[in-house]
Amino acid sequence: MSSADRSSQPDVQASDDFGATNETAPKWMRYVLLAAAAYNLIWGAWVVLRPDDLFDWVGIMPPRYPGIWQCVGMIVGVYGVGYAIAAFDPFRHWPIVLVGFLGKVFGPIGMIYNLLLATPGDGQLPVQFAWTNLTNDAIWWIPFAVILYLAFKAAVAPVRKAQLDVAEANRRFRSQHGMSIAELSTDTPVMLLFLRHRGCTFCREALADLSGQLEQLRAANVTPAIVFMGQHETAAEFFDSYGLGNVHRISDPECELYRAYDLGRGKLHQLFGLSVWWSGFKAAVIDRHGVGKLEGDGFQMPGVFVIRQNQIIKKFRHKTAASRPRYAELACEIS
Repeated sequence: MSSADRSSQPDVQASDDFGATNETAPKWMRYVLLAAAAYNLIWGAWVVLRPDDLFDWVGIMPPRYPGIWQCVGMIVGVYGVGYAIAAFDPFRHWPIVLVGFLGKVFGPIGMIYNLLLATPGDGQLPVQFAWTNLTNDAIWWIPFAVILYLAFKAAVAPVRKAQLDVAEANRRFRSQHGMSIAELSTDTPVMLLFLRHRGCTFCREALADLSGQLEQLRAANVTPAIVFMGQHETAAEFFDSYGLGNVHRISDPECELYRAYDLGRGKLHQLFGLSVWWSGFKAAVIDRHGVGKLEGDGFQMPGVFVIRQNQIIKKFRHKTAASRPRYAELACEIS
């Protein structure tokens, strides 16, 4: 990424994926889960009432004890009841969706094991039987996975409050040294570095980069300040480990300051795209930044802003969680 690309990202807030908000699930989730409920109830009733049909269609002998197969139909039908309940509040009833999703993953795994590893002629199911895995399992993977993803995203979202304007937020939020952003920006420019959650490898990479460029920032007469989602009491040791213990840091566990600066939550490709995974592997493993426990909103996007006299004079909005601004270059552009 060139210096120009790094310093002129689009000034937009990322919207939630797939029509979801932090509070409510999109309507398509209800339709998917009701469809899954109807399918399971119909399929389960069919197997219970006519247990031999499927075996006749694939050309194998029905089970000697049909009651066992009918129990399978009963279990599938009961899942349908669960999906119907979950349909009316997918975010609240995500455990039902999770259990169903796991069953839809493990079922095809068992079928593949049967086809590849079971001894032919020793009770091995024919390949035609795998069609049940397509309609019972595979076609539901993507919608169920998306429901679980969005349910988790909603669960970790901070409580929404009225959005502050930048000037008011700068006066309200203070660092561990007792100075507000507005006060810090009175005499010298302040570079606000908004981090992702502390366990994120890109957060750790950003702190290592800042530590390495600290002297260049000070030489440019720019005061760095770090905004993070944790608490001061538990963060001191973490920042000390990067040599940033005395750098101004501002606690914002409810992401009010993030929202004041229009830093939204990341979309799927911004957080989990292929390039992000590769950059994350390099940062975590090759550069040994590692990963840690989730602290705060794992979907929050980072950003960098330069403030002078309580006004934004420079900004960098990350295209993805892996974007890597050059802090010293931003400082030189304003000095």
